[in-house]
Amino acid sequence: MEQRHLGRTGMRVTRLGLGTLNWARDTDEQEAADQLKVFWEAGGSLVDTADIYADGGAEYLLGRLTEELVPREDLVIATKAGSVLEPDRRVDGSRRHLLAALDASLERLGTDYVDLWQLHAFDPHTPLEETLQALDLAVTSGRARYVGLANFSGWQLARAGTWQLAAPGVRNPLASAQMEYSLLQRGVEREVLPAALDLGIGLLPSSPLGRGVLTGKYRHGTPADSRGASEHLAAFVAPYLDETASRVVEAVATAADGLAVTPLQVALSWVRDRPGVTAPILGARTAQQLRAALSVETLSLPDEIRQALDDVSAPVHHYPDHDWSTL
Repeated sequence: MEQRHLGRTGMRVTRLGLGTLNWARDTDEQEAADQLKVFWEAGGSLVDTADIYADGGAEYLLGRLTEELVPREDLVIATKAGSVLEPDRRVDGSRRHLLAALDASLERLGTDYVDLWQLHAFDPHTPLEETLQALDLAVTSGRARYVGLANFSGWQLARAGTWQLAAPGVRNPLASAQMEYSLLQRGVEREVLPAALDLGIGLLPSSPLGRGVLTGKYRHGTPADSRGASEHLAAFVAPYLDETASRVVEAVATAADGLAVTPLQVALSWVRDRPGVTAPILGARTAQQLRAALSVETLSLPDEIRQALDDVSAPVHHYPDHDWSTL
């Protein structure tokens, strides 16, 4: 599998990553083992998890599998911290919480360090400088090799990235930004992606298949075994089952028919090769689904098809997202 540098850093990762959101919840240990083996044998290295996935269960399972199945040194392990399941608080970016969460993640993962540690979300109640100091402490203590952010807005990412660059050798530049990005969700193109490109931050798209909708499986209804039919994930899929999304899905299906490939391959290839993207994160439930996604490695979309998909999925950008003189 082809590799890319993660942002403006020396670390290289495969241009597709394996996500573990479903592990220890919808994906059991045997299926997770099959996924990891398939991914590793295909040359994949970047595995993404978080301390909140299955309440730590995903990290624990990944730690067991790296000990028993895949050599730790062959993987680039990324995890996240900051999300909390408290009644009155969803994010805790305090230095106290973040460093304690990192220690707990390392214990569950069975490793002394993670290759990439990311803040899961922006905490409006904690000074950003305090939050970012936790990232620096993680690197200087050897517990994380690189650091990044997830789910930050454009101004939040720009502020954090600029702060880290303001003290070379003291603060650690941000390597990554993990954000939802697909043909059905192009909001990051307004401000997040331009900021990331300017600051040398690599984008790691989550839900690159539009929460599964871009595979075409929902074109004629909701399959009983799909996320859309799942009690705890139906609301996650629902926003992408409207008429606007349907037009995009049909365009993807038409392109797939013309290329004699699958809609999944078309949609994933499109986001993988967008400017600023390092590696989409694949959140497969089964090894079979993962194999289908990994088959995109040899596909590059023709320019005319890429342009047609750009046009049909184009988000509405108004002032000040575009140069005011063109409006």
